[in-house]
Amino acid sequence: MQKFSTSPRALIKSFLINRSLIKTLSRREVLGRYQGSLFGLLWSFFNPVLMLIVYTFVFSAIFKARWHAGSDSKTEFALLLFAGLLVFNLFADCIGRAPGLIAGNVNYVKKVIFPLEILPVVNLIAALFHFLVSLFVWLVAYILIFGVPHLSVLMLPLILIPFLLLILGFSWALAAVSVFLKDTSQLVGVLITVLMFLSPIFYPASSLPIQYQELFMFNPLTPVIEMTRDALFTGSFPNFTVLSFYLAASLFLSWLGFYLFQVMRKEFADVL
Repeated sequence: MQKFSTSPRALIKSFLINRSLIKTLSRREVLGRYQGSLFGLLWSFFNPVLMLIVYTFVFSAIFKARWHAGSDSKTEFALLLFAGLLVFNLFADCIGRAPGLIAGNVNYVKKVIFPLEILPVVNLIAALFHFLVSLFVWLVAYILIFGVPHLSVLMLPLILIPFLLLILGFSWALAAVSVFLKDTSQLVGVLITVLMFLSPIFYPASSLPIQYQELFMFNPLTPVIEMTRDALFTGSFPNFTVLSFYLAASLFLSWLGFYLFQVMRKEFADVL
Protein backbone atom coordinates (compact mmCIF):
# COMPACT_ATOMS: atom_id res chain seq x y z
CA MET A 1 0.00 0.00 0.00
CA GLN A 2 1.34 3.43 -0.95
CA LYS A 3 2.52 5.65 1.88
CA PHE A 4 2.11 9.43 1.87
CA SER A 5 4.40 11.74 3.80
CA THR A 6 2.78 13.80 6.56
CA SER A 7 5.70 16.19 7.10
CA PRO A 8 5.35 19.96 6.52
CA ARG A 9 8.32 19.71 4.15
CA ALA A 10 6.37 17.31 1.93
CA LEU A 11 3.46 19.74 1.91
CA ILE A 12 5.62 22.69 0.86
CA LYS A 13 7.36 20.55 -1.76
CA SER A 14 3.98 19.55 -3.18
CA PHE A 15 2.96 23.21 -3.48
CA LEU A 16 6.15 24.08 -5.33
CA ILE A 17 6.09 21.10 -7.68
CA ASN A 18 2.40 21.48 -8.50
CA ARG A 19 2.18 25.28 -8.60
CA SER A 20 1.31 25.30 -12.32
CA LEU A 21 -1.42 22.71 -11.79
CA ILE A 22 -2.77 24.67 -8.82
CA LYS A 23 -2.89 27.81 -10.97
CA THR A 24 -4.69 26.01 -13.82
CA LEU A 25 -7.24 24.33 -11.57
CA SER A 26 -7.87 27.54 -9.63
CA ARG A 27 -8.57 29.45 -12.83
CA ARG A 28 -10.90 26.71 -13.99
CA GLU A 29 -12.71 26.71 -10.64
CA VAL A 30 -13.23 30.48 -10.71
CA LEU A 31 -14.39 30.58 -14.33
CA GLY A 32 -16.43 27.38 -14.06
CA ARG A 33 -18.49 28.48 -11.07
CA TYR A 34 -20.63 30.78 -13.24
CA GLN A 35 -20.07 29.05 -16.56
CA GLY A 36 -23.09 29.30 -18.82
CA SER A 37 -24.73 32.10 -16.82
CA LEU A 38 -25.68 35.34 -18.52
CA PHE A 39 -23.43 37.62 -16.45
CA GLY A 40 -20.60 35.17 -15.82
CA LEU A 41 -17.92 36.53 -13.47
CA LEU A 42 -19.98 39.66 -12.88
CA TRP A 43 -21.95 37.56 -10.37
CA SER A 44 -18.84 37.75 -8.17
CA PHE A 45 -19.57 41.47 -7.99
CA PHE A 46 -23.37 41.32 -7.88
CA ASN A 47 -23.64 38.70 -5.11
CA PRO A 48 -21.88 40.66 -2.34
CA VAL A 49 -23.67 43.87 -3.29
CA LEU A 50 -27.11 42.22 -3.28
CA MET A 51 -26.50 40.41 0.00
CA LEU A 52 -25.24 43.63 1.58
CA ILE A 53 -28.43 45.44 0.56
CA VAL A 54 -30.64 42.62 1.93
CA TYR A 55 -28.82 42.28 5.28
CA THR A 56 -28.66 46.04 5.76
CA PHE A 57 -32.37 46.48 5.07
CA VAL A 58 -33.41 43.59 7.34
CA PHE A 59 -31.26 44.50 10.32
CA SER A 60 -31.21 48.30 10.14
CA ALA A 61 -34.67 49.03 8.73
CA ILE A 62 -36.80 46.16 10.09
CA PHE A 63 -35.04 45.19 13.33
CA LYS A 64 -33.75 48.76 13.91
CA ALA A 65 -30.30 47.45 14.75
CA ARG A 66 -27.60 50.04 15.49
CA TRP A 67 -23.87 49.41 15.75
CA HIS A 68 -23.17 52.27 18.12
CA ALA A 69 -25.57 53.75 20.64
CA GLY A 70 -27.06 56.93 19.26
CA SER A 71 -25.91 56.25 15.71
CA ASP A 72 -28.61 56.12 13.04
CA SER A 73 -26.22 55.86 10.09
CA LYS A 74 -27.32 53.03 7.81
CA THR A 75 -24.20 53.42 5.64
CA GLU A 76 -21.95 52.93 8.66
CA PHE A 77 -23.94 49.90 9.73
CA ALA A 78 -23.79 48.50 6.17
CA LEU A 79 -20.00 48.80 5.94
CA LEU A 80 -19.42 47.33 9.39
CA LEU A 81 -21.77 44.46 8.57
CA PHE A 82 -20.12 43.92 5.19
CA ALA A 83 -16.65 43.80 6.77
CA GLY A 84 -17.76 40.90 8.98
CA LEU A 85 -19.44 39.14 6.08
CA LEU A 86 -16.22 39.32 4.07
CA VAL A 87 -14.49 37.06 6.57
CA PHE A 88 -17.46 34.78 7.19
CA ASN A 89 -18.19 34.23 3.49
CA LEU A 90 -14.57 33.30 2.83
CA PHE A 91 -14.76 30.72 5.61
CA ALA A 92 -18.22 29.43 4.63
CA ASP A 93 -17.32 29.15 0.95
CA CYS A 94 -14.25 26.99 1.64
CA ILE A 95 -15.60 24.89 4.49
CA GLY A 96 -18.97 24.35 2.81
CA ARG A 97 -17.28 22.88 -0.28
CA ALA A 98 -14.57 20.95 1.57
CA PRO A 99 -16.59 17.74 2.22
CA GLY A 100 -17.12 17.24 -1.51
CA LEU A 101 -13.55 17.81 -2.66
CA ILE A 102 -12.59 14.13 -2.68
CA ALA A 103 -16.00 12.46 -2.89
CA GLY A 104 -16.86 14.68 -5.85
CA ASN A 105 -13.61 14.04 -7.74
CA VAL A 106 -13.42 10.24 -7.90
CA ASN A 107 -11.58 10.43 -11.22
CA TYR A 108 -8.69 12.19 -9.49
CA VAL A 109 -8.60 9.58 -6.72
CA LYS A 110 -8.13 6.78 -9.24
CA LYS A 111 -5.07 8.53 -10.67
CA VAL A 112 -2.14 7.51 -8.48
CA ILE A 113 0.02 10.40 -9.65
CA PHE A 114 -2.56 13.13 -9.01
CA PRO A 115 -1.70 15.26 -5.94
CA LEU A 116 -5.02 15.15 -4.09
CA GLU A 117 -3.65 17.38 -1.32
CA ILE A 118 -3.81 20.42 -3.61
CA LEU A 119 -7.61 20.28 -4.01
CA PRO A 120 -8.29 22.21 -0.76
CA VAL A 121 -5.68 24.76 -1.90
CA VAL A 122 -7.46 25.22 -5.22
CA ASN A 123 -10.76 25.59 -3.36
CA LEU A 124 -9.23 28.23 -1.09
CA ILE A 125 -7.72 30.23 -3.97
CA ALA A 126 -11.07 30.30 -5.77
CA ALA A 127 -12.82 31.52 -2.61
CA LEU A 128 -10.06 34.07 -2.06
CA PHE A 129 -10.71 35.50 -5.52
CA HIS A 130 -14.35 36.17 -4.62
CA PHE A 131 -13.22 37.59 -1.28
CA LEU A 132 -10.96 40.08 -3.07
CA VAL A 133 -13.81 41.13 -5.38
CA SER A 134 -16.00 41.76 -2.32
CA LEU A 135 -13.17 43.63 -0.60
CA PHE A 136 -12.83 45.85 -3.68
CA VAL A 137 -16.57 46.61 -3.46
CA TRP A 138 -16.14 47.50 0.22
CA LEU A 139 -13.17 49.80 -0.42
CA VAL A 140 -14.95 51.60 -3.25
CA ALA A 141 -18.00 52.16 -1.04
CA TYR A 142 -15.83 53.41 1.84
CA ILE A 143 -13.92 55.83 -0.42
CA LEU A 144 -17.15 57.23 -1.88
CA ILE A 145 -18.70 57.74 1.57
CA PHE A 146 -15.81 58.52 3.93
CA GLY A 147 -12.76 59.18 1.75
CA VAL A 148 -9.28 57.63 1.87
CA PRO A 149 -9.11 54.39 3.92
CA HIS A 150 -6.95 54.12 7.03
CA LEU A 151 -3.36 52.90 6.82
CA SER A 152 -4.40 49.97 9.00
CA VAL A 153 -5.92 48.44 5.85
CA LEU A 154 -2.36 47.38 5.01
CA MET A 155 -2.47 45.05 8.03
CA LEU A 156 -5.18 42.93 6.40
CA PRO A 157 -2.76 40.36 4.88
CA LEU A 158 -1.19 39.79 8.32
CA ILE A 159 -4.64 39.17 9.76
CA LEU A 160 -5.72 36.85 6.95
CA ILE A 161 -2.64 34.60 6.62
CA PRO A 162 -3.28 32.69 9.89
CA PHE A 163 -6.96 32.50 8.99
CA LEU A 164 -6.20 30.99 5.58
CA LEU A 165 -3.93 28.40 7.19
CA LEU A 166 -6.74 27.49 9.59
CA ILE A 167 -9.20 27.12 6.72
CA LEU A 168 -6.76 24.82 4.90
CA GLY A 169 -6.40 22.62 7.97
CA PHE A 170 -10.16 22.29 8.39
CA SER A 171 -10.58 21.67 4.64
CA TRP A 172 -8.06 18.81 4.56
CA ALA A 173 -9.68 17.18 7.58
CA LEU A 174 -13.26 17.55 6.29
CA ALA A 175 -12.36 16.40 2.77
CA ALA A 176 -10.84 13.22 4.19
CA VAL A 177 -13.49 12.46 6.81
CA SER A 178 -16.39 12.97 4.39
CA VAL A 179 -15.14 10.06 2.25
CA PHE A 180 -15.97 7.72 5.13
CA LEU A 181 -18.83 9.65 6.78
CA LYS A 182 -21.35 10.72 4.16
CA ASP A 183 -23.30 12.89 6.61
CA THR A 184 -20.35 15.28 6.99
CA SER A 185 -21.56 17.73 4.36
CA GLN A 186 -25.01 18.04 5.99
CA LEU A 187 -23.45 18.52 9.42
CA VAL A 188 -21.06 21.14 8.10
CA GLY A 189 -23.94 23.07 6.53
CA VAL A 190 -25.73 23.24 9.88
CA LEU A 191 -22.56 24.26 11.74
CA ILE A 192 -21.85 27.06 9.25
CA THR A 193 -25.32 28.49 9.83
CA VAL A 194 -24.85 28.28 13.61
CA LEU A 195 -21.43 29.96 13.37
CA MET A 196 -22.91 32.83 11.35
CA PHE A 197 -25.09 33.85 14.30
CA LEU A 198 -22.49 33.00 16.96
CA SER A 199 -19.90 35.23 15.28
CA PRO A 200 -19.79 39.03 15.73
CA ILE A 201 -21.04 39.77 12.22
CA PHE A 202 -24.34 41.52 12.94
CA TYR A 203 -23.15 42.97 16.24
CA PRO A 204 -19.83 43.90 17.91
CA ALA A 205 -18.42 41.39 20.40
CA SER A 206 -18.16 44.26 22.91
CA SER A 207 -21.97 44.45 23.05
CA LEU A 208 -22.18 41.01 24.66
CA PRO A 209 -22.07 40.38 28.41
CA ILE A 210 -18.52 39.87 29.71
CA GLN A 211 -18.96 36.16 30.37
CA TYR A 212 -20.12 35.58 26.80
CA GLN A 213 -17.31 37.68 25.32
CA GLU A 214 -14.79 35.21 26.73
CA LEU A 215 -16.69 32.25 25.29
CA PHE A 216 -16.95 33.91 21.89
CA MET A 217 -13.15 34.14 21.67
CA PHE A 218 -13.09 30.34 21.30
CA ASN A 219 -14.91 30.82 18.02
CA PRO A 220 -12.09 30.89 15.41
CA LEU A 221 -13.98 33.52 13.41
CA THR A 222 -14.32 36.04 16.24
CA PRO A 223 -10.76 37.45 16.44
CA VAL A 224 -10.40 37.59 12.65
CA ILE A 225 -13.74 39.36 12.14
CA GLU A 226 -13.02 41.85 14.92
CA MET A 227 -9.47 42.61 13.71
CA THR A 228 -10.57 42.85 10.07
CA ARG A 229 -13.39 45.24 10.93
CA ASP A 230 -11.08 47.39 13.06
CA ALA A 231 -8.40 47.49 10.36
CA LEU A 232 -10.86 48.39 7.61
CA PHE A 233 -13.22 50.76 9.35
CA THR A 234 -11.93 52.16 12.65
CA GLY A 235 -8.25 52.42 11.72
CA SER A 236 -7.09 50.26 14.63
CA PHE A 237 -4.07 48.01 14.25
CA PRO A 238 -4.46 44.34 15.26
CA ASN A 239 -3.46 43.03 18.66
CA PHE A 240 -0.18 41.38 17.71
CA THR A 241 -0.16 39.20 20.83
CA VAL A 242 -3.53 37.71 19.90
CA LEU A 243 -2.42 37.47 16.29
CA SER A 244 0.74 35.57 17.28
CA PHE A 245 -1.22 33.01 19.30
CA TYR A 246 -3.71 32.69 16.46
CA LEU A 247 -0.87 32.07 13.98
CA ALA A 248 0.71 29.41 16.20
CA ALA A 249 -2.64 27.63 16.62
CA SER A 250 -3.36 27.90 12.88
CA LEU A 251 0.00 26.41 11.94
CA PHE A 252 -0.60 23.46 14.24
CA LEU A 253 -4.20 22.86 13.11
CA SER A 254 -3.21 23.25 9.47
CA TRP A 255 -0.55 20.58 9.83
CA LEU A 256 -2.95 18.38 11.83
CA GLY A 257 -5.53 18.58 9.06
CA PHE A 258 -2.89 17.72 6.47
CA TYR A 259 -1.67 14.84 8.64
CA LEU A 260 -5.17 13.36 8.87
CA PHE A 261 -5.64 13.78 5.13
CA GLN A 262 -2.39 11.99 4.30
CA VAL A 263 -3.04 9.16 6.75
CA MET A 264 -6.57 8.54 5.47
CA ARG A 265 -6.00 9.06 1.75
CA LYS A 266 -4.59 5.57 1.15
CA GLU A 267 -8.11 4.25 1.77
CA PHE A 268 -9.87 6.70 -0.56
CA ALA A 269 -9.76 4.52 -3.67
CA ASP A 270 -11.12 1.48 -1.83
CA VAL A 271 -14.05 3.38 -0.28
CA LEU A 272 -14.96 5.32 -3.41
